[in-house]
Formats: sequence, C-alpha cells, structure tokens
Amino acid sequence: MGMEKRLNAWLPWASVALLAVLCGVLAVLQYRWTGEISEAERQRLEEDLRDRLDRLQRELNGDLASSARALQPPASLVEQLGSEGAYAEQFVRWKSVHEPIFRRIAIAVPCGEDVQLYSLDFGRARFSAAAWPDEWSATRSRLQHRLGGEPAGPAESALLEIPRPGEDGREPEWLLLEPDLDYFRAHELPDLVARDLGDSGRLEYDAAVVAQADPSTIIYESSAGAAQRTVQVADASVSLLNLRFPAGPPGEPGARFAGGPPPPRNFGRGFGRPSRPPEMPALWLLRVRHQTGSLEALVAQARRRNLAVSGGLLLLILATVTMLVRLSRKAQQLADLQIHFVAGVSHELRTPLAVIRTAAYNLRGQLAHRPEQVEEYGELIQGACQRLGGLVEQILRFAGAQAGQIIRHREPVDLKTLIERSLASAQPAAGNSNLVFETHIQPGLPPVFADPEALHHAFQNLIENAMKHGAAREAWIGVSARAVDDAAGLAVEISVTDRGPGIPAEEQKQIFEPFFRGRRAVADQVHGTGLGLDLVRRIVEAHGGTIRVQSAPGAGAAFIVRLRAMAPEKQDELAHSLG
Repeated sequence: MGMEKRLNAWLPWASVALLAVLCGVLAVLQYRWTGEISEAERQRLEEDLRDRLDRLQRELNGDLASSARALQPPASLVEQLGSEGAYAEQFVRWKSVHEPIFRRIAIAVPCGEDVQLYSLDFGRARFSAAAWPDEWSATRSRLQHRLGGEPAGPAESALLEIPRPGEDGREPEWLLLEPDLDYFRAHELPDLVARDLGDSGRLEYDAAVVAQADPSTIIYESSAGAAQRTVQVADASVSLLNLRFPAGPPGEPGARFAGGPPPPRNFGRGFGRPSRPPEMPALWLLRVRHQTGSLEALVAQARRRNLAVSGGLLLLILATVTMLVRLSRKAQQLADLQIHFVAGVSHELRTPLAVIRTAAYNLRGQLAHRPEQVEEYGELIQGACQRLGGLVEQILRFAGAQAGQIIRHREPVDLKTLIERSLASAQPAAGNSNLVFETHIQPGLPPVFADPEALHHAFQNLIENAMKHGAAREAWIGVSARAVDDAAGLAVEISVTDRGPGIPAEEQKQIFEPFFRGRRAVADQVHGTGLGLDLVRRIVEAHGGTIRVQSAPGAGAAFIVRLRAMAPEKQDELAHSLG
C-alpha cells in the first residue's frame, strides 16, 4: 500500500519530466525551423527589395528618357533648319508640355580633333557657341576620345550625352543635358522613393543617391545622414541614369534609353570620324538600407521574436502542466485532510456522546444513589454537552466562513473585557486546576470596530489551543494586549503565549490551513479537528488584521494578533456605547 502511494505521488512528476524532455526536443526543432524560415524570409525580402529597386530604376530612367527623347528633332527638321535650328525649335515644343527637369542644354559638334560647344539660351531659345565649363571637362575629353575611336573616360556626375546617329554610323553631334538637381531632390527622387520603397505612407528604407564616379558627391538623401548610414551597411544598390545610345544606320532605331521607349529614328547629315558604339556608364548610384539597420538585422530581429514567442509558449505549457500537477497534489492532500477531518470529527462526536449515554444510563438505572454521585454524573453530562456544543459551533462557523458570512455584526469592542470573557470561557475546558493564566493588558486600550462574538471565538480558540498543545509541558499561559503605532496608524496587538514544545519550522506555514494537524498533535492523540487556527486567521483577516506565529523548538509558541484601532474621532462619537 505504501509503495503504491509513493508510486502514485511520483507518477505526475515523472510525466512532467517527460513533458520537459519533449518540450526540449520541440525547442531544438523549433530553433531549426525558425532558422529555415528566417533564411527564406531573408531571401524574400532581398527579392522584394530588388524588384522595388528595378521598378524605381525603370521609372526614373523612363521619365528622363521620355523627356530627353522629346528634345531630339526629327530628321526632316534637321534637314530643313540645320542642327542648331532644329534643336532650338524642338526645345520650344518641348518646354510647353514637359517639366523643367534640365538645368542646362547644349550641343557638342565635332570640329576637327576638337569638339565645339553650343549652349542653349532658355529665354531666347537659341544655341550659340560657348566655352566648355570646367565641370564638363570630363565630358569634353570623353567626346574627343570617341572621335578618335579610343575608349571613353568616366562620365560627369550629372550630364547626359545623347548622340544623333548619322547615316554611316558616325555621330554628327551630341545633345548634352544636365539634370536640374534641385528639381530631382525636391520632386522626382522623393516621389519615386516614397512610392517604391515605402509602405502605407511610411518609408521602410534609408535611401541615398550619390555620383557613380565620386560617391562622396551626394545627390539626394531620404533623411539626414542616410548617405553615411548606407555607406556603412547597404542592403542593395542600383545604378540610375544608365542610358545606352548605340549607333545604327538610318532607318533603324537609334538611341534606346534604358527604362524608356525608343527615341526617333536616325537623322541628319553625317560628318566626323566613325566611332565605336558609345558606352554610357551610369551617372548615379542609389544605395538603400532598411531602417532597422539592415535586412540581416531585420531578419535576425524577427527570428529572435519568433524564438521568444515559441519558447514562451513552450514554457507556458510546461508551467501550466506543472501547476496542474501541483494543484492536483494539493487537491489530493486536501482530500486526505478532509478524510482525516471526518474521522476526527466522528471521534470527537462519539466521545462526548458516549459519556452522555453512559451517565444517563447510570442515572436512569439508579446506579447512583448518593447525591454526590448524581452531581458527578450531572457534571460529566454538562461537560460533554459543552464540548459537543463547542464542536458543533466550530463546524458551523467554518461553514459560515466558507460561505463568506464570518462576520455578522460590527460594533465598538472593548478588548480588555473581551479578553477576560474569552479566558473565563476557556478555563473550564482546562481540566487542570494548577494551570496559571498570566495576563498583561495595557490600561486604556483603544476600542476596535469588530464583531464581538467572532473575536471572542477567535481568542477562545487561541487560548484553548495553547492549553492543549503547550500547557501539558508547563502549566502556564500568558495573554497580553498593548497599543502599537505602526505605518498604517494606531493598532492593538494581542499575544497568546505558551511554554510548550514549540512548532517545527516546516509546519509554521501550514498551521493556519484548514484540516491541518501537526505531527506531534497526531502522535500524542491531542483532540482537535484542524479547523481552529484556520477560523482564527479568517476572523482576524476579515477584520482587516493580521496574525502570525513566533516559535522555536522547545521554546513554546506565541500567536500575535494585530487589529486596527478605531480612529479617535470615531471613539468620541461612540463613547456612549462603551459605557
């Protein structure tokens, strides 16, 4: 039977241990699955970002290509007005329907080994010979190399070169377009970045556009410091204004702009040396970085969050099962205590009933002839009835406490009178004329607002508890009461002390639980139901007070009750009720 009981006690914990192992295995698998999911998410984010950048590149190049194509005159107009006149006439048509996205427009015309520059006067819509600006020196050198059939040098950071293919593959002139950076910074680039790199009006990425040839030259920043942040960590980058202008014979498509529709067909008179197909490198570079730091940081953050949620769920499952096991064990222990309580109550009821039945039988059978014998049997019956009545009252009070009816009526209570009444009620149960009650009650104790019957029952229980468990060793019980002033205000502290064997430390937290009886009380067969101290605790706490025990093995025990005293103004109002 004992082996089976121990097995039943350890079986739930073995189940918890097995569940913990399974949760550990699941945690390892979850860690691996989360890693795979994170890698897939990283690839998805990279592909999504690449798609966004490609779309932004196509849109920007397409817008610029469409606007630049509209500046190229048709071949018939070149034949009619010449190059300068045709480009000027085309500009007049262009500016009426296009945004002013170019800051300067010029034509570069081969002249021997050099290239002559003709700059457009926007106000008069006329081209005139002009000196090459210093910032266009790289473009002049590029065009000179292309005239000589040599590899071209780097492009300007913000200058487009659009050749007009000739009939024999030569390039009669180049249209030079310098984008207006202020317009691109204020309108074009912010709109594209917000549309292609944002979500519901919120920008997800830091974006910076820099010159391809010189990354220190910042064209645009989505926010202050974005260029510096994207230099440190860039999730992706894409070239912008990477238009291509392959030469071709007349009748075939000429310059085709990356991201835009094809330009007009080849036109014009051919002159100059044959040149290789031009290779127009990208002018700008767009770098982006996620605002969390990087895509890697974003994925790592999501992975940590998923692991935290998964781990939390596993721990919650494990904690729930552990709590259920503890509650089930607690319920089992409570059931065992209730069984012992029923057995104890049955014994407590049988004993006084047996005394009453025996005494009544003797009286009825006229076995007691002398008056002193009749008086003795009467006292036995009276004591048994009192014991039986106390037991019934305790059980009824416990039932009332379970139903939330532990306090019935409150009134101002004089504790000195109540303590003396409780001592008087408990003394007949002592059965020991040598028992010494030592009381120390401070004069002028403030009253408490309480249920006098409930407090009387609580104090009587404490005194009888000290008599049963402490007076057997030394027939002495001390009762004291004094006023104390703590952080919560004025209070009254009542102490019931004995000099018995004391309460073991491991039992001190359980003695106020219902049905609990200490090992020593069970071993010594001390009468009791295990309800007394639980009722005392409930009564004291229902009055807003506290109860605690101080005990050490062999040094007795002291039960200390602290109750809130009535406020002085309330005492004055109710002084007449105290007599």
